[in-house]
Amino acid sequence: MPKEREQNIWKPRYECMDPEELRQLQLERLQATLNRVFKNVSFYRRKFKEIGFVPEEDLTDIDDIKRLPFTSSEDVSNCYPYEMFAVPLREVVRIHSSSGTMTNPRVVGYTKQDLKTWSELVARILTAAGVTAEDVIQVTFGYGLLTGGLGIHYGAELLGASVLPTSTGRTERQIKIMKDFRTTVLVSTPSYALVIADRMEQIGIDAKTLSLKYVVCAGEPWTEEMRREIEERLFVVATDNYGVSEVIGPGVAGECLEQDGMHVQEDHFFAEVVDPLSGKPVDAGKVGELVLTTLTKEAFPVIRYRTGDLCRLIETKCSCGRTFRRISRILGRCDQVVVIKGINIVPERIGDILKKIGGETPPYQLVATRKGHEDQLEIHVAITESLFYDKMREQRTLVDVMRQKVANFIGITPKIKLVELRSLKRDEKGNIIPFIDERQK
Repeated sequence: MPKEREQNIWKPRYECMDPEELRQLQLERLQATLNRVFKNVSFYRRKFKEIGFVPEEDLTDIDDIKRLPFTSSEDVSNCYPYEMFAVPLREVVRIHSSSGTMTNPRVVGYTKQDLKTWSELVARILTAAGVTAEDVIQVTFGYGLLTGGLGIHYGAELLGASVLPTSTGRTERQIKIMKDFRTTVLVSTPSYALVIADRMEQIGIDAKTLSLKYVVCAGEPWTEEMRREIEERLFVVATDNYGVSEVIGPGVAGECLEQDGMHVQEDHFFAEVVDPLSGKPVDAGKVGELVLTTLTKEAFPVIRYRTGDLCRLIETKCSCGRTFRRISRILGRCDQVVVIKGINIVPERIGDILKKIGGETPPYQLVATRKGHEDQLEIHVAITESLFYDKMREQRTLVDVMRQKVANFIGITPKIKLVELRSLKRDEKGNIIPFIDERQK
C-alpha cells in the first residue's frame, strides 16, 4: 500500500492522541454540547427534564452519556423543519435534508464553523484513503439537498485536489470524463463503481489506460468480495467511508490504506454500539446498532442518535498509527429502512403513497433486485377488486401513476409489478413481509 502518500497536514495530533487525553477532550466538548441543547432545543430540554438530568451538574464523566435517552430518526422527522436547531436561523448558512422517506424529511443545518469542521473531517478521510492535493477527484454522488456530493466536494477542495462534480447517472459520460480529464480518484457507491466497470467493458475501454488509482466508496453496504472485484477490474485501491446526514454527512468515519475498519473521528463524534432491542451496550467486537453523538456541531447537534446501521467496534490499534477506534463495514440495517442506490426508503411510507392514489392501501411488498451490478427496486402490488379493474387500459394508467408518484417521493423510479395476493411472501405469523432483498442471490 502506498502509505507514503499520506500528508501530515491532515493527520493532526487529534488522530494520534493519547486515549486519556482524547477522553478528556470528548468530555469537555460533550459538556458544551449538552449545555447548548438544554438551553436552545426544546426537544432535548424536555427529554432531559423527564429523567432529571441537568448537564452542568450531572455530566462528570464521558460514560454519563449512557444515562441519556436516544434520539431516533422519527424524532428528527417530527421536529421538521427547524425545531432541533440549536442556533437562530440567521446563523445557519447551509441546509440539507436526508434521503430518508419518513413522514417529513429530516432537515439538518450548518453554521459557518460547522461547514469548516465538515470540510476538515472529509479532508482527513480522503487523506487516510491515499488522496493528496495532486489528485483529480470525480464525485458521482448527488448534489443538492443530500449531503454526499457537497460534503465530499468541499473536503476535497480544502485538501487542494481538483474536483469534478459530475453527480449521478449518465455512465458513459462519466467514463468519458474519467478518461479525458485524467481522473485519479473516483467517489461513488460500490455498486456504481462496478456498473462503471461493466460499461467500460461493453464499450471497449481498458481500465489500464485510465489514470484511476483510488475508489472511495460509501452510501450502501458492501462486501469484501465487491471490494476485490472493484480493485481487480479498475486497477485501484478501494476504501470504505461512512457518514450520516443527521450527524454531519460524509466524514464521520473512513478507512485508511490498511483497509481494516473505518476510523471514527472521535474528537468530533462519540460512538457507541448497542443491542438494537434493549439499547444496552454490546460486548467488544459484537455486532450491534451504531449510535452517534456529535461533540462539535453548532447548528444541529444530536445526542445518542440511533443510526439503524449494524456494525462492530474495533478496539485494537491500527498499523497506520492513528489511535481513533474503528468500526467495521456496515453489515446491514436493524430497522425497516431499505437502502437502494444510496437512498434510504421506509416501506411504510410507500404504502402511504399507494393509499393516496387508490383510496386504500393495497397489499404490497418491496423487492430489491440486482441486474448485473445495478440495484433496482420492484414494488409488488396485489390485485384487489376495489383497486384494479378488468380493463387493461385502466390498470396500465394506475400503474403509471403509482410509478411516477413513488419516483417523485423517493428519487428513484421503481418497477411496479401487479401480482396475486398469495404470491406475496409472508412471515411465520402469516403477515406480509414488507421488504425482500434478492440482491445477494
